[in-house]
Amino acid sequence: MIPLQIPLGQNALKDADVALCQRVYDHVIAAKQITTDTEREELASRIIQSFQHGVKDEDALVRLLI
Repeated sequence: MIPLQIPLGQNALKDADVALCQRVYDHVIAAKQITTDTEREELASRIIQSFQHGVKDEDALVRLLI
């Protein structure tokens, strides 16, 4: 087994953060009418990356991704 190199909590999202990202995801999926799994996965990845890079405002995330 490979030892865990990243300290716990360094990249973990809190429940409230996950809920915010989920709301953004749901909003963008509906607004852009995204239907394919590939597009959904790409969107989810972009939301998490943006959040981890400091875009923590829900409206700002939505504007960034629409």
